[in-house]
Amino acid sequence: MKLTLEVWRQAGPTQEGSFETVQVDDAVEQMSILELLDHVNTGRIEENKEPFAFASDCREGICGTCGLLINGRPHGPGQNTPACQQRLFQFNDGDTLRLEPLRSAAFPVIKDMVVDRSALDDIMHQGGYVSMDAGTAPDADTLLQNSQDNEIALDHAACIGCGACVAACPNGAAHLFTGAKLVHLSMSPLGAKERGKRARNMVDELEQNFGGCSLYGECADVCPAGIPLTAVSAVTRERARAAFRSKDD
Repeated sequence: MKLTLEVWRQAGPTQEGSFETVQVDDAVEQMSILELLDHVNTGRIEENKEPFAFASDCREGICGTCGLLINGRPHGPGQNTPACQQRLFQFNDGDTLRLEPLRSAAFPVIKDMVVDRSALDDIMHQGGYVSMDAGTAPDADTLLQNSQDNEIALDHAACIGCGACVAACPNGAAHLFTGAKLVHLSMSPLGAKERGKRARNMVDELEQNFGGCSLYGECADVCPAGIPLTAVSAVTRERARAAFRSKDD
């Protein structure tokens, strides 16, 4: 399988970047996008050329590290599928693949296709946790929760924080990410205790670094965890609820 790759090159966050064209004559349809980059980099190392920098970790669609733009779409053409699971059989022999980093003002490029997504971490630092004194957490089977609420919480907890939703949004919004965290924790018995405080802090942090929701739903279309678009509404709903609550809630 022959492919033409246009791969983004950028030496650092303050340098200008450009695309470098690479011809691949021996790609295999079963390869993932990351395995294709591995293959290309192996050849470049053997030729004493600098390999392309990209981020990856588990390669099982769990960690959220492998965010890329593939032909302008976060992660690639497969809907709700991370880049590490996007296979070359989706493309035709002779196709051109443009590989570049997730594009957002909130995600500065570190090198080539590696970006700094710490702005998402900053949101989590503001409330993406449950406060509990060590040794005081109750046993899981002592906390009653109906199955419907539990399933909804777990569905939203599936967010892997890859940042694809931000890159897909023309406004660079992170409402799907933040809403998923707010729904997950507000519907958990222990997380509900800090619900108002969490909403105020996380949404305030969100608004400092990300744009407003576009209302078009591009985020849910590319989310590899399949977080529903309804998570976006949780941002406004939880923040409005918190406005009428004690600041200690």
